[in-house]
Amino acid sequence: MVVFLEVLSVSKENFLFTSESVSEGHPDKVSDRVSDAIVDTFLAADPVSRVAVETLCTTNRVVLAGEVRGPDSVTHEKMEEVARAAVKDIGYEQDGFHWEKMDVEVHVHAQSVDIAQGVDASGNKDEGAGDQGIMFGYACRETDVLMPAPIHYSHAILEELAKARHAGEATGLGPDSKSQLTLKYENGQPVGATSVVVSTQHSADLDQEAVKEIVRPYVEKVLPAGWMCTEDEFYVNPTGLFVIGGPDGDAGLTGRKIIVDTYGGAAPHGGGAFSGKDPTKVDRSAAYAARYLAKNVVAAELAEKCTIQLAYAIGVSKPLSVYVDTAGTGSIDEDKLSAALQEVMDLSPRGIREHLGLSRPIYARSAAYGHFGRTPDEDGGFSWEKTDLVEPLKAAL
Repeated sequence: MVVFLEVLSVSKENFLFTSESVSEGHPDKVSDRVSDAIVDTFLAADPVSRVAVETLCTTNRVVLAGEVRGPDSVTHEKMEEVARAAVKDIGYEQDGFHWEKMDVEVHVHAQSVDIAQGVDASGNKDEGAGDQGIMFGYACRETDVLMPAPIHYSHAILEELAKARHAGEATGLGPDSKSQLTLKYENGQPVGATSVVVSTQHSADLDQEAVKEIVRPYVEKVLPAGWMCTEDEFYVNPTGLFVIGGPDGDAGLTGRKIIVDTYGGAAPHGGGAFSGKDPTKVDRSAAYAARYLAKNVVAAELAEKCTIQLAYAIGVSKPLSVYVDTAGTGSIDEDKLSAALQEVMDLSPRGIREHLGLSRPIYARSAAYGHFGRTPDEDGGFSWEKTDLVEPLKAAL
């Protein structure tokens, strides 16, 4: 006899959830920053440049590789100059990784003509997607920027530490650091931290307890009142010493922190990295568009949370699918919502790029502390964080 059991899927209301962040001085983030600085350099010289540049960093060495199509003024020598400036801005002047002393190798060449013919507009053909793939966007009401709380506060801790380090207020700390935050949820909402982990590079004259006391006020400043964990769950440099850090302690690669860059694991991820890519690459631009749409859905009070998936084929302009999931919190049928979103925004690669103004040098600033949940800048940076579709979306419904 065969017995079939029906399993009901019930969303958890009470649970612990953890997300991590890494600082601008983490080896992978150094690589992201350099790659995005190269993108900005090309776009500043020519907004229609095509860029796909990866960076490897290790002990006093940076290696650039990839494909580009842009003005001759962005030479290999210029790319080396940009890489050094990015590393200097992060703050690396250490024996094992120094912006001035490091070797920089540039192995960047012209974009494949096979890729170019699929992406470029010609005749009656519109600009196509730079690759196939799926991209996700997400928004929820856990924070005022409509981001999941664990990743939002993990970023904020490290950003506060970095500001203090650059200002000379947190002396003795190095550029490389990581944070990890576990939050307790009750009735589906975060209510406090059960553990906080911060690991930060420091000078040799500081011991573990001294580093902990330097870090403590910045954690307490970031977390909402009453959210701080108990002392025995507050871990700072739990291995003890963290003197050797950055690319001298561990090699870094572009695109290796994609969960840190997005939603900290609270939402799906399509798998594509952002940094080092110009906005014709839908890995980047469509992920920004998906976040933009999801955020506007939640800002319009059409749902408490919203996940959007977009799918593309290389060389094809229209999205293959626009999936919307409001996790049972929406007030509008999801098929109708999908149709309305496509009505208020052209989701072709060209449409996304033009709607969000992405063909500008705005990317180096996004390389650390998350691409989402940021404040839109006057020059167009983080344009995907605007909520200017709220009224058009309501009208379309």
